[in-house]
Formats: sequence, C-alpha cells, structure tokens
Amino acid sequence: MMHKDWLEKPYYTLDAYCKNRFGYKCYKVALNAHMTCPNRDGTVDHRGCIFCSAGGSGDFALDINVTNSDEQIIETAIDKQLQKGVEALAQKFTLSQEPCIIAYFQAYTNTYAPLPYLKEIYTQALSHPKVCGISIATRPDCLPELVLDLLSQLQSAFPEKFIWIELGLQTIHEDTARYIRRGYPLSTFEEACRNLKQRNIPFIVHIILGLPGEDASRLLQTIQYLNELEPFGVKLQLLHILKDTDLAIAFEKGEVHALTKEAYLDMLIMCLAHLNPGIVIHRVTGDGPKKLLLSPLWSGNKRDVLNTLHKKMRESGIHQGSLWSNSPDTNR
Repeated sequence: MMHKDWLEKPYYTLDAYCKNRFGYKCYKVALNAHMTCPNRDGTVDHRGCIFCSAGGSGDFALDINVTNSDEQIIETAIDKQLQKGVEALAQKFTLSQEPCIIAYFQAYTNTYAPLPYLKEIYTQALSHPKVCGISIATRPDCLPELVLDLLSQLQSAFPEKFIWIELGLQTIHEDTARYIRRGYPLSTFEEACRNLKQRNIPFIVHIILGLPGEDASRLLQTIQYLNELEPFGVKLQLLHILKDTDLAIAFEKGEVHALTKEAYLDMLIMCLAHLNPGIVIHRVTGDGPKKLLLSPLWSGNKRDVLNTLHKKMRESGIHQGSLWSNSPDTNR
C-alpha cells in the first residue's frame, strides 16, 4: 500500500517531501559556481570520470559571471543566476509567495574551492529571499573538517533554511569504481557520511543504473547498502553516454551498451521495491543534454519514461519498500 503522504505516487518523491514539509511545491535552480574537480585538475586524475561531460555534470546549470577586461572570471554571480532562474520559473509556474527555490550547486565539485569563496557563494544563495535551502553536489573526498565547520556555521546562521549535500557514489563495487575512474575508495565515502551525520547535515546519494558490468544482482547489493546507511535521499540515475567522453569512445567501439527503456525500468522498479520507504527519491531518470546525448535516445522523453514507470508499478502492485527488509544482507 502506498503511503498517504506520497501524493499518489508509488514512491516517496522530493515533490511530496517538499509539499509535506513546506505546504507547497519547491523548484530547483541549477547553478554553476565555476569550480573544478580533483579528478580533473591532477590531484586525483586529469581525465575525470569516464561518463562526465566537459560541463562537469552541470550542463543544465545557469551561468552568469563578472569578468575583467581580459575576460577572466573575477566573480561568480550566484545571486544573479538565482534571479534569472526564478524569473524563468515564474513564467512557467505559479510560485509560492514563500521561499520555494532550492539552490542547487550542480556543476563540478562544489566544496572544492577556498573557504572564503565557499562561504561567499553559499551565503549569497541562502540570503536570497526566494530560496528555502541549498543542495551542494560534491565528492566525499572533498569534505574536509573546515568545510564541514562552515556548513555547520551556516546551519546556525540560517536556521529557517536547509543545507543538503549530494554525494556521487554511483556503486559500492570497487572494480566498477575503478573502471569509471571514480577516484576514491568506499571507505572515503563512508567516512564522509559519518561526518555529515555527526553534524546533522542531510545527504543525498547518487547511484547510476546501467554501469558496465553492473547486473541486477550487483545493483541490488548497492541498494541494500543504502538501506543500512539510511541517507536522507537517493538519486537513481540512468547511465547516459555523452559525446566527447571516454565512455563515448567505449560505446563507439561496441565495448559498452546503453540500457533499453524496458531494461532500465525493470532495474529501476527493482531498486525502488527494495529501498527503505523513508528515503526520499530525488530522481528516477534523467534527460541528458540533446546536443551531447549519444545514447539512450529514448531517455530524452522524460515524461514518457515517468508515465510508463508509474503505470508499470501500479499494474504490478509494486511501491517503494515492497520488498524492503529492516536488516538486509548486502553479501558484499
């Protein structure tokens, strides 16, 4: 039976969470704070993860900067990016008069910069009158003590707003992590989660479905691991093959194949059925930028994917947590 607070969806969506918490719909505005990543600047690697585009997974993020006469960036105008995003949303939707915007620091690694800069951009976002909170996409190896201290200070400074951290785990399996060049071991991820929990900073874990070598059994082990971890939220992301990535090279050689729509939905439904129903689902699909997307092209019709997912789950009587156990055995 679906939970009454899920707003007639077969899983606990971010939309349902926001409406239950705030009483109205919230919208994300994706931001580009012009950082880099240790997997790109040579600290860990120069190549990045094999699936990551040149935009650092922020291809849909807004981008407004202040530059000098040589066109060098001297300031990233987060407040202006936010205002542009709010204005665009207001043309499509009727926004609540209350703060209803989630400022999403999306592109690259958004805790990987000098502390004064991080404080400035986070404070800009939290100070915006339409922002109800911020979500910061980063790597677990980029959460040193000083950054965690800053996040705690901002929680105290803006008690009416939330701060979430988004961590790209992708898989618990170390062989797959090496193949995709994730650049850190599972133990680093676990340490970051412990540190965030100690400071009561909610975190969201990103998982990719369809990674090379990851069959349903291995994917299920990752889901069961998340049940033990109990994060605030999870993003279940389809593997996109984008132009100008090393994954695209493997795809063009026939070494990697994208999931069919049917295979993806079967995997996704399995994940949701085994996932703790208290975990908020922040994403169940994705629509890669059309100018970069090589495969799977069917993912470009996001509405069709969601409608088909909901129909299949209802017809089969499956909902989030249908097959969840309180004490799963991950068999890692």
